[in-house]
Amino acid sequence: LLQICMIMALYIKISRSVCLFQGNKVNYHIMNFLWKMGGYFPQQCLSETTDFRFPVEITKVTQKNIISIIYEFLQHIFQLFSKNLPIDVWNTSKIENFQNGIHHQIEELETCLSEEQSKARNSFQTWILKSSTYSIKKYFQRITNFLKDKQYSHCSWEAVQMELRTCHIIFDSLLKK
Repeated sequence: LLQICMIMALYIKISRSVCLFQGNKVNYHIMNFLWKMGGYFPQQCLSETTDFRFPVEITKVTQKNIISIIYEFLQHIFQLFSKNLPIDVWNTSKIENFQNGIHHQIEELETCLSEEQSKARNSFQTWILKSSTYSIKKYFQRITNFLKDKQYSHCSWEAVQMELRTCHIIFDSLLKK
């Protein structure tokens, strides 16, 4: 009876909140969705490119905290791609698939984050994480301001999409550390 109780307790512990996040796989799917939405960067949009100043301090985050950083990025990407999209140029069903994929990954990461928050962190890593989160927020504010300034034009969205592809290349290298 004791063995059965221990097995049941272990099963309940394992089956409740299990982090299913697979970073490289997620990154691949997001990149794939970004390519499918817009394809290659249109030549007529070359004048719309800008430097959004990617927050390089996130590269200092430990492997443990990378999930928090990716979660923060996905939250901002989801919000960004929820308004003022060039639906006259981009395929609506591909945009919806992209949004659904991002939302699904956010939900999976929330499980991972709740598991991580129960573990103690040292204060230096907490400070780096907070600093990185703030930098990400500012980064996406620059992107949003750029889109507003360009009146959410097709070319401004193409520039943002290209920027996000670059972000995912950086995330790919962080996930492989």
